[in-house]
Amino acid sequence: MSQAGSASPLFAVVLAAGKGTRMKSNRAKVLHTLCGVPMVNYVIGAIRPLVPERLLVVVGHQAEQVRAVLPEDAEPVLQPEQRGTGDAVRVALGAIPEEEGVLLVVNGDGPLISDRTLGELLERHRSAGVGATVLVAELPDPSGLGRVTEDAGVVRITEERDATEAERRNRLCNLGLYAFELPELRRAIEEISSDNGQGELYLTDVLEIIGLRSRAVTYRLKDLEEANLVNDRSQLARAEEILRRRILDAHMKEGVTVRDPVSTHIEASVEIGRDTVILPGTFLRGRTRIGSDCVIGPSTDLVDTVVEDGAVVEHSVGRGARIGAGATVGPYAYLRPGTVLEEGSKVGAFCEVKNTRVGARSKVPHLSYVGDAEIGEDANLGAGTITANYDGASKHRTVIEDGAFTGVNTNLIAPVTIGRGAYLGAGSVVNKDIPPGKLAVGAPARVIRDAPGARSGEAERPRANTEG
Repeated sequence: MSQAGSASPLFAVVLAAGKGTRMKSNRAKVLHTLCGVPMVNYVIGAIRPLVPERLLVVVGHQAEQVRAVLPEDAEPVLQPEQRGTGDAVRVALGAIPEEEGVLLVVNGDGPLISDRTLGELLERHRSAGVGATVLVAELPDPSGLGRVTEDAGVVRITEERDATEAERRNRLCNLGLYAFELPELRRAIEEISSDNGQGELYLTDVLEIIGLRSRAVTYRLKDLEEANLVNDRSQLARAEEILRRRILDAHMKEGVTVRDPVSTHIEASVEIGRDTVILPGTFLRGRTRIGSDCVIGPSTDLVDTVVEDGAVVEHSVGRGARIGAGATVGPYAYLRPGTVLEEGSKVGAFCEVKNTRVGARSKVPHLSYVGDAEIGEDANLGAGTITANYDGASKHRTVIEDGAFTGVNTNLIAPVTIGRGAYLGAGSVVNKDIPPGKLAVGAPARVIRDAPGARSGEAERPRANTEG
């Protein structure tokens, strides 16, 4: 057993093999996400600053799916049959050949636990020179948690399902975090029995065994917010609410204005620059990055979308898009993957844009679908402009060059190119390329003369009223 102040090697195990029946889900409990991150990865993130020699994750139910979300520094260890937490730790011990050291064991359903608390637990364990230490808290509502009693170096934990009425009145609860001396744990794990209400091997039983040999102690949690373990959907929502508030507070401390934190949802991976304003009902998810001095919302949902400085996005949806500096989007626009809006461009009301680059200062003001297109600079697409990009078998591209102008209710049958400075009359159906500087009208469209302002065969860039 380590002596006080010793720095024996640290190993960590996350228990993530269970199904989580109280979640009533087809998905393993630890795979449920909070603010865009799988529950188990919050636990791993809290352990990482302690720099363990190895960080093991015991997987079992839906093992492959759990493996798929683990970070590279977490080593999965398979528990073939889910026979309880004691069996899970026994499996993990089989993957640790070292005889000496401290093993930190953490349940995978505590996403609010902090590295600070884990560090304090280890400090308590090492300074006490004991065989085992368990994190506990006295909770106003101990429902679903094991109850803890401590007497003269012996810690007993009774699972709620096995507890008497008197034991259930005890509000000192086990939070599922332990520090063990490896030699003591290896001996004790072989002595536990499945003679209980669930027929499982409880890790908690080793505490009493170790306590009788070399003492076990408790460490009381200081921040009760971290005691929010997740066993059902209500607890999941409660934990996510706390994490969401932490994320919002962090952004606000860095100079972001959030008008209504209650209705704003920002995932852990999102980045936001200072002096940006987030309006009510906004969801920012995935790898979304927002620059400085932007206005996002209200009622906007962005996933994996980049918004550069000074852009405005109102009542709109973005998926895998890039919105350039000073660009404006919405209200009620839908930017699909591959959309790139260059500096100062606009996609307005009731427009859908997919796999398209909209050049600097170009505008798609309202009621348009633009897919698989390349739009140059200073172009204007009139209301109801549609790129017909799919012929029933393949997608084709539309090119609209600098300064081109399309009238209302224009259909562009791809593949087609509208030349620099060309004009299309209202209601045109374009199935052939239109040369630069020409005006085309009709269905199918035909060139009738030079475009307005054309000179020497090339049109000047039009200054269109894009709001009417």
